[in-house]
Order: sequence, then structure tokens, then C-alpha cells
Amino acid sequence: MKIPFTRRKITVETRSPRSVPTSLQEVVQIGTPRAMALWLASTYNDERDTQLGQLNREQSLSLTDLLTPESAEELLESVSPHTAFAFLKFLPVQMAAGLLESLDSDEAARIVDLMNEDERQRILRAMENSHSALVRGLLAWPEDSAASRMRPDFLHVGPEATIQDAVDAARGDPDDLAEGVFVTTDGKAGQIVHGWLSPSALVLGRRAHPVTTQMTPVSRLEQWAIKPLDDQEKVSFRARERDADVIPVMDGKYLLGVISSDTVADILQEEATEDAERQGGSAPLDLPYLQASPILLWSKRVVWLLVLFAGAMYTGNVMQAFQDELEAVVALSFFVPLLIGTGGNVATQITTTLIRAMGMGEVHLRDLGRVIWKESRTGLLTAITMATAGAIRAWTLGVAGEVVLTVVLALAAIVLWSALIASILPLLLRRLGVDPAVVSGPMISTIVDGTGLLIYFTVAQTVISGL
Repeated sequence: MKIPFTRRKITVETRSPRSVPTSLQEVVQIGTPRAMALWLASTYNDERDTQLGQLNREQSLSLTDLLTPESAEELLESVSPHTAFAFLKFLPVQMAAGLLESLDSDEAARIVDLMNEDERQRILRAMENSHSALVRGLLAWPEDSAASRMRPDFLHVGPEATIQDAVDAARGDPDDLAEGVFVTTDGKAGQIVHGWLSPSALVLGRRAHPVTTQMTPVSRLEQWAIKPLDDQEKVSFRARERDADVIPVMDGKYLLGVISSDTVADILQEEATEDAERQGGSAPLDLPYLQASPILLWSKRVVWLLVLFAGAMYTGNVMQAFQDELEAVVALSFFVPLLIGTGGNVATQITTTLIRAMGMGEVHLRDLGRVIWKESRTGLLTAITMATAGAIRAWTLGVAGEVVLTVVLALAAIVLWSALIASILPLLLRRLGVDPAVVSGPMISTIVDGTGLLIYFTVAQTVISGL
């Protein structure tokens, strides 16, 4: 037996601020659906996520008595899948299945995907067959593919329908209305799409006219549709290009599902978070920070730290190889931190800008020549500026003229070299199927440190007599 939801919709009346529960624990203490509705109306998503994650098993069980299908959907769709999963683990399987059935299939699939195989099969068997089938279908697609994030149920009418028929089909859910109505016919492998009725066409179109007179034809629909196996990151590109509230997922002539604007926003946030974590020299957590254990944090960071450590070892090898030069001209060691720090800073600036442009769909591998040409000119201006600053710094330290010239030439060469490496690596890695964010921040700094020292000491051997 599923969770005994009441089928009435809660109406929130206006009360004084003191009557609004300040926490989910207070809602459980009050113990009424109305308190739950008031709390939902007065909280933001991050507050809901934090407070739901703080409930213990007994409180979680008590909370389910206060949920209606509407409030359950609002609560679980506003928190992270990991928080929703942790909450459902406290509940009996039948009750958890009932809560999942209140969600759209794509949201339910994201939560079920976090379960181990035994948990997954038990809860899918407990769900209604129609809903379970949709969730199983989404879980069958590869992780991070567009199809894994789509909603396979969408509003549709036949080509013989009128605008009034389409409006009637969309009237039940305002959110679906904002996504428009598709014009389809049944095919052997699913719904064959013929066109799409935008929200404006539904509102402004004459009710008696056939949908075919107002719909966006499939030839135009294909221009912003996405293929099921495309990476989910491509969804965000397409959404920005078209400024659309819905992205169709099409396999040839068949419409498999739609990706809503809420899911697009989630994908954008996930991709931005992953890039930020990789740029900081860490593997993505894939769950909220406060839910991560020290062991998980360690495992996500230590591999990259060891990689960076190994990469930095050759910097020490370079210093050792040029030990005689450092002993002969001690002043050379004064400028080592300045030189390798400048190279790392230049490279980090470029990779950060370039990776962001790639993430926005502004730069592709075919633009490599333009990127190198642009950054080489920018690098030349930067090299002149930094070489001048280096000359002033060397002069203030009172070192010999040959050392000053060495610092000037090495700084200019290191800046140009760093600009070249940072312009090529992100695009090359994307071509090889590697997230370019891995070369930003600590990684790119480590790469240019050792080569910067080689440049510095090579210039010193050329310029300084007696080395």
C-alpha cells in the first residue's frame, strides 16, 4: 500500500510572522499539513536542503504524515538528489515509492540512480508499473547523456487537432503549458514529431484553427533539438542559443522526451561546480559538501595532489641540474619565485578565460589558430610589461647588469611560452575527450614551472659570461 496521501490541496492563509514555522523540525513538532505548507512558502531551496538533511529517522517518518502529493513534489524537487535519497532511506520501501511517484520521472530517476542495485530494484518493484517503467527507461541511458536527464512524458496532440484541443491538453499543468505542446503521431518506435506549438501560439492562435497552421514545423524544431546520446553539457549550449523553456530530445524523426528549463538550470549549476572543483585541483564531489565524509574528501583530493606532487618533482630536478650556475651567480636564485610565479599566473589567466569561453560554446577546436594568434599578441604586450617590471625589480636589488638582462629576457620568454601552452592545452584536451578544466589552476602552474626554470637558466648560460 502506498503512502496515504490526502488528495486535497492546501490553501495557505495569511498569518503573522510568528505563526510561520522557522524550521522543518518545528513543522514536525506542530504536526499539521498546514504548518508544512507555511514552511514551504517561507523557505528557499538551500534552506530546505539543509533542514531536511538534519532530520533523524523518527522525524523523517513523522514528516511523511504531513505531506500531500503537491507538497511532497515541491519539497523533494527543491532539494538535491543526495538529500532526497538520504531522507527516503529512513522510510519503509512502500512509503518511499509513494513519494517518488509524486515526482516527475526524470527527478525520480536521479534519486533512484544514487541507490545500490538491491535498493534500486526493491523500490522500482514497489512503484506503480507505469511510473517504474519510465524511471527504468531513463536509468538505461548512459550517465550524463541528454536522454538521462529528459522527461519522457510530454504534452502532445495529433495533427488533426485544433488549437482548442491543444489548450485543453495543456490546461491541467501551468508548467507544461510553458513548454508548449508537440504535434505527433504514433510510430513503431514511439511518437513521430511533426511540429511544436509554442506558448504564444496556444494563447494567441484562433481556437478553431488546426494546430498545423500555427505550429513550428519539425524542420525548425530539429535546429534546437538534441540527440539522446549527446553530453548533457550540450543541453546548456542549446538552451542559451535558443532561449527556450524546453529542449526536445529527438532520435531521427522520433521525439523521445523533453528537457525542461529547471533541468537546464540544474545542469548549468552542476557543470559550473565541476569546473570550479577541477580548477582547484580536486575531483568533483558529486554531492553536497556538508554530506561528504572526510574519507571522501581525501579520496577526491589526494590523487590530484599526488599528480601535482609528481609534476613538481621535475622543478627540483631542474634546480639540481643547474646547481653550478646558482653557486656561481647566487643572485640568480633571487628571481626564481618571481619568474615561475609569473609564468603560472599568466597561464592560469588564459586557461580560466578560455575554458569559460569553451563552456559557453564560444570557442571550439577549429578556432585554435585564432586563439593562438590572439593570445600571442596579448602575450607579447604582457611580456613587455612584465619584463619592464622585472628590470626595475632587479635594478632595485643592485644585481649585476648581466643578471638584470637575464631576468628581462627570461621573463619575456616565459610569458610567451606560458601563453602558448595555455592556449593549446584546453582545446587539445577537449578534442581528446578530457575535461579541459583539469589544466587550470594548480595543474597549469605545475606544468609551466619546470619549463620556466629551463628557460631561465638557458638564458643565463647564454647571457652571463663565465657560466
